[in-house]
Amino acid sequence: MCGLVGFLGGDFSNSQLNKDILEKMSDQIINRGPDSAGIWIDAPSKVGLAHRRLAIVDLSPAGHQPMTSSSNRYVMTYNGEIYNSSEIRGELIKSGVVQNWRGHSDTETLLAGFDAWGIKDTISRVTGMFAIAIWDKDLEQLTLVRDRVGEKPLYYGWQGSGINRTFLFGSELKALKKHPQFTDEIDRGALALYMRYCYVPAPHSIYKEIKKLEPGTILTVSLNHHYFQERYWDSREIAKKGFQSPFDAPITEVTKNLEVELLKTISQQMTSDVPLGAFLSGGIDSSAVVALMQAQSSRPVKTFTIGFKEAGYNEAEFAKLVAGHLGTEHTELYVSSQDALDVIPKLPNLYCEPFADSSQIPTFLVSALARQHVTVSLSGDGGDELFCGYNRYLFADKVWKGLKIIPPAVRELVGKSVKSLPDAGWRKIFQFLNGITPAKFNGISWGDKLQKGAGVVGSKDLTSLYQGLVSNWQDPSSVVIGEGEHGEIFSTDIKILSNLGDIEKMMAIDVVSYLPDDILVKVDRAAMGVSLETRVPFLDHHIIEFASQIPLSMKLNNGVGKAVLRDVLYRYVPRELIERPKMGFGIPVGDWLKGPLKEWAEELLGESRLASQGYFYPGIVRKMWSEHLSGTRNWQSQLWVVLMFQAWLEDNM
Repeated sequence: MCGLVGFLGGDFSNSQLNKDILEKMSDQIINRGPDSAGIWIDAPSKVGLAHRRLAIVDLSPAGHQPMTSSSNRYVMTYNGEIYNSSEIRGELIKSGVVQNWRGHSDTETLLAGFDAWGIKDTISRVTGMFAIAIWDKDLEQLTLVRDRVGEKPLYYGWQGSGINRTFLFGSELKALKKHPQFTDEIDRGALALYMRYCYVPAPHSIYKEIKKLEPGTILTVSLNHHYFQERYWDSREIAKKGFQSPFDAPITEVTKNLEVELLKTISQQMTSDVPLGAFLSGGIDSSAVVALMQAQSSRPVKTFTIGFKEAGYNEAEFAKLVAGHLGTEHTELYVSSQDALDVIPKLPNLYCEPFADSSQIPTFLVSALARQHVTVSLSGDGGDELFCGYNRYLFADKVWKGLKIIPPAVRELVGKSVKSLPDAGWRKIFQFLNGITPAKFNGISWGDKLQKGAGVVGSKDLTSLYQGLVSNWQDPSSVVIGEGEHGEIFSTDIKILSNLGDIEKMMAIDVVSYLPDDILVKVDRAAMGVSLETRVPFLDHHIIEFASQIPLSMKLNNGVGKAVLRDVLYRYVPRELIERPKMGFGIPVGDWLKGPLKEWAEELLGESRLASQGYFYPGIVRKMWSEHLSGTRNWQSQLWVVLMFQAWLEDNM
């Protein structure tokens, strides 16, 4: 795993100055590649590339970047792993390509492919995760490529004016910010999107004129500002094809074939010249990955988990049982609330732009634990989106399909009625009912759940339902000063996916948005912050294409998600070790805001501070803060997203 930066255009009259700029940009992402650094500049063409290397495959200097192809046509800087590199080399040799290989790095494999087949045809052949920048000397154009699902990040945009107009690109925003032409003007439309979703969805970034390259996309740009952008792979089209041509076979056969596909993928992803392990939470997804790793390993797989002493937030005990059954070399670390709190000051620099998924904290902690023992760790991310694991899918199955036959006006009236009673009122009702209802329902914040539920009951269609379910702030315009959001980001996806069922649409949209912009950002930045490479077997495009053809009835069976994946797992792990309510990977943010984080939050949420900055309406934020501290309402999610922006603003502006 590595990091890349570069620029095209601008003033190249001073080569040493441009080299110094590239070095400063590269130094900002040293955690992504602490093993070595490289710079390549072509002053006449006004282009510069830089690379930071975390050596995983071919640890020798033969893997050094930026690297030039044998033909001398292409120069590339690249972040990622190509899992079928040896197969591509074999295909090149079979097709008659003569190559004096310098080493066995996948960087060299890609460049040989570019020489033989061109960029797009080569990328279409590869299996892996990547962000790539390629300079074509013959055509004098720059090409940026991002992997199919968006495991690796890539930002870009034109900055400056006149002779200084420069195209910047790189793995992280903090690298781009070191270029003298970078303008750090906040995009308030992107800020509004962040307030809704807790992340800034692609193609936007928090800064004006800077974008994220979307997954599965190739962008070509030249000095005359000519853009050409195309998708070489589209998960929405894959979802459509799978829905139209589902497997016509019994679940036992589909389960066996899924197991074979996963074994093959995981075997590929276990290739490494450095120590390798896996995250293990004890849940379905990570347990399946570890089980299939151990089934193919001659020695115990190294597994890692962290635990919390707070009730309701600890999965370490379950992970330990799974590890014991599989016989892994298991390392667990119980962290205190102070350990977690100590991570918070690091978050603005780690994430470069506002990011408010609070599970970023335990993700960083487990990454730091793993890095003490390995350089590569596999994870179970993606299982929820592919195999129907999120509660919102169950909601659509159990509730929405009945609600949508009720006239919208009636549903809207019901929603308003629920909202008319404040959270404190609902709390009193359910405190009374605690003595009557089953114990498993005690302690649930029913008032908060009903208030959020009331907001989606009146949804006029699936688009508004989905947006309501995934929204943190239901109405960002009520708190963000200035322009509104950049349109309904899911409306186009819904149209493309019009022939799918409601749940299939939601799963497909999550693969397009929530997965790359939240889950994969969270894991990439946390892991790269400690120079750990993460690999995600479920997101191999062959697995995604296979999963798209599995009928929903094999994923969601009698109200239980991931049915077919469970069947694979139960071939290796007893059912009783896995069957339990979904917990997630969270932290007790609400309690911490009333306790050890109170002083920190109060400073960031100060009324005069909010007013002088001019991004949020102070009144509504202060009201929420007061209600949260008094216990009138639990506003932890809404406050956390404000606090993460405030902390980021303090660190970056």
